[in-house]
Amino acid sequence: MTHTKRWTIAPHITPQAEEALVKFPPILKQILFNRGLGSYEEARLFLEAKPNSNTDPFQLTGMQTAVDRIQYALNHNEPIAIYGDYDVDGVTATALMVEAFQKLGADVRGYIPNRFDEGYGLNTDALDSLKADGVKLVITVDCGIRSPNEALHSQTIGLDLIISDHHHPDGLNLPPALAVINPKQHGDLYPDKDLAGVGIAYKIIEALAIERGKLKDGDTQLFQLSSFLDLVALGTVADLAPLIGENRSLVRKGLKQIRETKRQGLFSLAGVAEMKIDKVTAGNIGFMLGPRLNASGRLESALASLELLTTTDFMRAGQLAQQLDVQNKHRQSITKSMQKQAEEIVMRDDPEAFLLFAAHEDFNPGVVGLAASRLTEMYYRPAIVAAQNTEETRGSCRSIPEFHITDALDQCKDLLVRHGGHAAAAGFTVKNENLPELVTRLKSIAKEKLSGKDLRQTLSADMEVPLADLNFEVLKNLQYLEPTGYGNPDAVFVSRNVKVKSSRTVGADAKHLKLTLADERGATFDSIGFRLGHLRDSLPARVDVLYHLEANEWNGKRSLQLNLKDVKAAGISD
Repeated sequence: MTHTKRWTIAPHITPQAEEALVKFPPILKQILFNRGLGSYEEARLFLEAKPNSNTDPFQLTGMQTAVDRIQYALNHNEPIAIYGDYDVDGVTATALMVEAFQKLGADVRGYIPNRFDEGYGLNTDALDSLKADGVKLVITVDCGIRSPNEALHSQTIGLDLIISDHHHPDGLNLPPALAVINPKQHGDLYPDKDLAGVGIAYKIIEALAIERGKLKDGDTQLFQLSSFLDLVALGTVADLAPLIGENRSLVRKGLKQIRETKRQGLFSLAGVAEMKIDKVTAGNIGFMLGPRLNASGRLESALASLELLTTTDFMRAGQLAQQLDVQNKHRQSITKSMQKQAEEIVMRDDPEAFLLFAAHEDFNPGVVGLAASRLTEMYYRPAIVAAQNTEETRGSCRSIPEFHITDALDQCKDLLVRHGGHAAAAGFTVKNENLPELVTRLKSIAKEKLSGKDLRQTLSADMEVPLADLNFEVLKNLQYLEPTGYGNPDAVFVSRNVKVKSSRTVGADAKHLKLTLADERGATFDSIGFRLGHLRDSLPARVDVLYHLEANEWNGKRSLQLNLKDVKAAGISD
C-alpha cells in the first residue's frame, strides 16, 4: 500500500513536567504536556475549562460607545436591527442578540441577507430598506469589518451603525461606523483574539447587562446570561473557532446548556439527526447539528434556521427541523456532484498547480466552500471553487497551514469587489473581466510561497500506546480534555505492528473501512476509518495505525473503538 501522509509524534514529557504533573495519570500527563501545560496550575485551569486571562468585555475597543448607544435606543424605544450572516455563527449571533433585546423590551428585528440575491455582508440596498422601515440602529454580527463603503453609506443616510465581527480587518482601514468591536483590530486590548462572531455578540450582551446595573452572580433581572450559552457553543464550534482560552470555557458551559435544553428548536433538530441531545459533544455540533443549521443558508435562506432557534412553538420547530434535514440531504447530493466536477476541471486545466481553481456557471454558490474543502483535503493544496454568473464570480477558498489565503487575496484586492476571511478559509467576489488575472496572480503567489516545500499532510499524534494499555479508565481521563475540536484536538495515539484480524468496507460506495485489530498481548479492538475504504484491498497482514479512542454504543452495549485517521504498513517510516 502507498502512503503519502507524514506522521509526527510529540516528544516525551520532560522530567520537570513529569514532576509538576505527578498527580495526573500517565497518558493524560503526556497529553497535557503536549498541549503546553507544564505546571499543575496551568493543567488544572485547562481541565476545569477556566479562562486564564481577564474576560471583562469593556476591554474590547468600542464597547463603551456601543453600549451607550444601545442603552439610548432601549430607553427611547428606537427600532433596532441585528444584521447577521447566513452561516451558523452568524445565525446564532443574530438569534442571541434578538432574544436578549426582546427580553429587555426592545423593538428589535433580525436581518440575514440572502446568499444568492445579496451575497455576504452589508449591502446598501438592505441598509436603505431598514432605514425606510424606521430602524434607527443597526448592529452587525459576524460581518461588516471589511465594508467601509457600506458603513459610509449608512452614515450618509443617517443610520447609526455598530459593527461587531471576528474576521481579520483590512489592516488599519476600519469602516467608519459609530463603533467597531473586533478583538483583531489594531491596538485592541482584549486578551483573547479567537472569539467567534457569536462570542463577540455574547460579550456585547454581557457588557450591556453590566452597564444596566442588573448583573448579579451572572444573572440579570430580565434574563440569565447563561441561557444564551447554547447558542454560543453552536456558533463557536460550527465556525471552527479554536476551542482554547475563553472559547473553551464558553463552549463547555454551552454544551451543558444544550444537554438540558429548553430551546424547542434544538430538541427538534436533535430528533431529526437521531442524536441523543443529553449526551451532545462538540463533535456532534460539528458533524450533525451544524451542517443542518447551515443547510438553509446554503440552498435558500438562513431565516429558517434563525426561526428554528428562536421559536417556542413545538409544532413549528418540528416542521422547520424536518425542512432543514431534507435540505441537508439535498446539500449532500449537490456537494458530491460538484466535488466531482470541480476535481475534473482542476485535473484538466492545471493539475500541477500549487493552488487549485475550478469555476463554473452551474456551481451552487452555497456549496462551493464544501467542494473547496474536499479538494484541499484530497490534494493538500489551497483550493478555490467559484460560482459564475453573467457579471461576477463568487469564490470560496480553503487552504493549508503553509499558505494564508486571506493574505493572498489582500495582495489582489485591486481586482476584487469584496473579500474577507481567515488564514485557512476565505471568500471573494470578482468581476468576470478580472477573473483570469486574479487566477494567474493567486497561482503565482502560491507558487512563490509553496515551491520547494514538502507538501504532504502532517498528522500529529500525542504518543505511541500498545493496544493492551487502552481501557475505559483511559477514555474517562480523556473526557477531561473536552470540548475538543479545532485548536484543541482529540488525543491521537499510534499503535505499531498490530495484526489485521478482519477487514471490510461499509457505507455507500464502500467509502469507510472497518477493521478488527489485535496486538501481541491479546488485546483486540474494532475500528472504523471514515473515508479510508480505498485502503482495504492493499492492506498487509500487519499495520501501524493512528487513531482516536472512543466509545461505541450499539444495541445497549458499550465498547471501546478506534476511530482511525490513517493506516500504513507496519515498519514504514513516518
